[in-house]
Amino acid sequence: MEKEIICPLNYAMGLIGTKWKPLILFHLLEGELRSGELQKKIFNISNKMFTQTVRELEKDGLIVREVFPVVPPKVEYKLSSKGKSLENILRSLDDWGLHQMDK
Repeated sequence: MEKEIICPLNYAMGLIGTKWKPLILFHLLEGELRSGELQKKIFNISNKMFTQTVRELEKDGLIVREVFPVVPPKVEYKLSSKGKSLENILRSLDDWGLHQMDK
């Protein structure tokens, strides 16, 4: 049986190609953030969508979720090494958006 050929761009877009994933990854470039802090940085994201998105990013190995055994619960997110490898791409997209907004 022939091996299925996967387009690299299709693979990448499957990992980061939703409305919210690049935003979450971008905000984590500055370092780890508590769950509530991160969610506040993402304008108009619902609790449900935030939870779904960070779970997908964690499953795909782009972010790391750390739960601290305290009351009230404390959860922090940070980029994995795989997630950090997207830094140049995310910063370039941010710069491109800035220049397009100026026009």
